Amino acid sequence: MLMNIEQPTKSTMPPILMLGFRPFFLASGIFSVVMMLLWMAVFSFGQVALYPSWVANMTWHAHEMMFGYTFAVIAGFLLTAVKNWTGISPASGAKLALIFGIWLLARLLPYFDAVPLVVIAIVDSVFMFWVALLILIPLYKAKQFKQYGIVAKLILLGLSNVVFYLGVMGVLSNGIHWGLYSALYIILGLVFVMVRRLVPFFIEKGLRVTKPVPNNQFLDYSSLVLFAGYWIFDVFVVQEIVLLILSVALFIVHSIRLVMWYQHGVWGKSLLWVLVVAYFMLTAGFALKALSIAFNISPYLAIHAFAVGGVGILTLGMMSRVSLGHTGRDIFNPPKILNFIFIVLTLSAVLRVFMPIIIPASYPMLIILSQGLWATAFAVFVYIYSSYFIKKRIDGHFG
Repeated sequence: MLMNIEQPTKSTMPPILMLGFRPFFLASGIFSVVMMLLWMAVFSFGQVALYPSWVANMTWHAHEMMFGYTFAVIAGFLLTAVKNWTGISPASGAKLALIFGIWLLARLLPYFDAVPLVVIAIVDSVFMFWVALLILIPLYKAKQFKQYGIVAKLILLGLSNVVFYLGVMGVLSNGIHWGLYSALYIILGLVFVMVRRLVPFFIEKGLRVTKPVPNNQFLDYSSLVLFAGYWIFDVFVVQEIVLLILSVALFIVHSIRLVMWYQHGVWGKSLLWVLVVAYFMLTAGFALKALSIAFNISPYLAIHAFAVGGVGILTLGMMSRVSLGHTGRDIFNPPKILNFIFIVLTLSAVLRVFMPIIIPASYPMLIILSQGLWATAFAVFVYIYSSYFIKKRIDGHFG
């Protein structure tokens, strides 16, 4: 699904600018390490001047991990995948360099006090809406109208960012909350759509199973409808009883899907078990949300089950797989160190999400350990994969 076989070709284009995954995966990995170490310093030492002065530290950490890190991964993935879906390249060469430059500028501008907040908001929003447009154009030309749902989610993400900045500026009183939580849930909605397509396919190919890994249309539609309600009743119309019911229902639906997809052989394949663990963490997030309502445990455990355990582990797993395939390497024989990287990141999620329930008195130390493990996992990923991103494909193809 993500492999596009082309004839070997000569090109003077720098390899880093051939496909979207190259600059965005590399930059998102580096950015993830830097931002987590900054957050670790802020969390450990208090109000140190490492973040923009016009926003709370925790708020900016959340914003940059979603709109900075996660959206960069999404952009790199889609700018690569759409070329394979349509045969039309959304961006390469100078165009790719420009869109990447805007992402980088949006990450740097907030740290210059002289830059007006409205300028920062415009640059950040331009990047997000431009990515959506770059994805839309080839889909339209190829008449792949069924993929428009992905573009709609990208536009909603961009609008969530606008709402966030309007909240920071004081234009919308609930803008920060609406923007950040809407972004998280839209990202999760996009994740659920993509894993529904990719995880069964990857398991079938990775384990060479003869019987197709099952999907269920009722589960597909019910999960989307329930999750739309979850977003509305958690962010805009706070009704805890309704949210509790939706959380339990979503936990059940995704648990059933996880059992349907599960194959014993995944544990022998690093690029497969990481997807199973990520999906388990996403599923656990709904259970933790229900527990936070029913038994008053911290709601941040559910948030980090979604963010660290679900999105974090899944994006690292997908970047690892996509980067191998699109640089001509064997996805069935990945670097053995991936097991170490994925285990470290899983431990980060466990310490941040589950251990505070068991040893609540150690909550601050658990967070610091989790931050350190996250940074370690992504640092090793960058160290191993950076040469893949900046060098040509090993088979001589363009990409």
